Amino acid sequence: MHLFYIAGFLISCTAALLLTPLVKRFAHRIGAVDAPNHRKVHTTIMPRLGGLAIFAAFVISYAAVFPLLEGYNLRATLGLLLGGAVIVIVGALDDRIELSPKWKLLGQIAAAAVVIAFGLKVDLINLPFGNSWSLMGWLSIAVTMLWIVGVTNAINLIDGLDGLSAGVSGIATATIFVLALMMGNITVAILCAILLGSICGFLVFNFHPAKIFMGDSGALFLGFSLATLSVLGFKQATIVSFLVPILILGVPLSDTFFAIVRRKLNNMPISSADKGHLHHCLLRLGFSHRKTVLIIYGIAAFFGICAVLLSQAATWAIIVIVALLLLVIEVGAEAIGLISKTKKPLLRLLQKMKLLRMAKTRMPK
Repeated sequence: MHLFYIAGFLISCTAALLLTPLVKRFAHRIGAVDAPNHRKVHTTIMPRLGGLAIFAAFVISYAAVFPLLEGYNLRATLGLLLGGAVIVIVGALDDRIELSPKWKLLGQIAAAAVVIAFGLKVDLINLPFGNSWSLMGWLSIAVTMLWIVGVTNAINLIDGLDGLSAGVSGIATATIFVLALMMGNITVAILCAILLGSICGFLVFNFHPAKIFMGDSGALFLGFSLATLSVLGFKQATIVSFLVPILILGVPLSDTFFAIVRRKLNNMPISSADKGHLHHCLLRLGFSHRKTVLIIYGIAAFFGICAVLLSQAATWAIIVIVALLLLVIEVGAEAIGLISKTKKPLLRLLQKMKLLRMAKTRMPK
């Protein structure tokens, strides 16, 4: 079986390496390019549509490997392929003609509906304290739809630097692959191996300095794939299955959460764009483009390691790990100005506690 994982990875990686230069020329020819502006970091016109190469490489490897496999979930894989095709078409149209947010959202809902129609739904939420919520009917559909659309947009939101979204998605895919191997989930493991190969092949051209952007066609497809694979892999795994996929996608989900909070605090529409994302904050601190991306890679890997550890942890350890993670995330977000440059309640509380302790030590006995 391990040979299938290796073959799937190598075929998709090779296909992405060969297809990306062709897609680059195609993007220039049809005018699917990204022009620099006040929000963008790049300073030259860049071709988009890189997602076409990622998706095509994924399909080629799937067609080569899956007919030789046995015992995998055919319905789930077909749902991922067809839903992925829908989301790639929506993203490619946006890369070329810039669709309105309404049409992009409708496209994401349509792609999620395809997956759900093939039977892939969140039907049980296992909480980390021994309780479970069984989801039936429309509630199951609504939760699945919300998860897929939410993760899809979260990956798209962090696509602001060369190689950032692709690299973070690759780390998340590798984490799901490891957990799928641990659980013996052949379907998820082979899909992850193929997707990871596509990402790695594309990253050769997308890491700083990038020669092509993945565009919405790539970011939406990767977000959609990660959301679908996490549902397929963890919807009924263990008592921590509610937290594991959230941790795996910790970077894009937390960045999205803080973006919503930040825009609410500044009385801005949630859908409006700003330069307050994690990568923007790190750049303002003086880190170079490449170092910023590598730092975020490190954060994503840290979340992935925590997810693997959490899947094997006892309940008391889960509580401690989650509490510490939440504390670290909030302190880090306030320290770099991810929420606000002035509103830092937790840091101020910690500073007051530190001053209070210092005052007590100086008091005469």
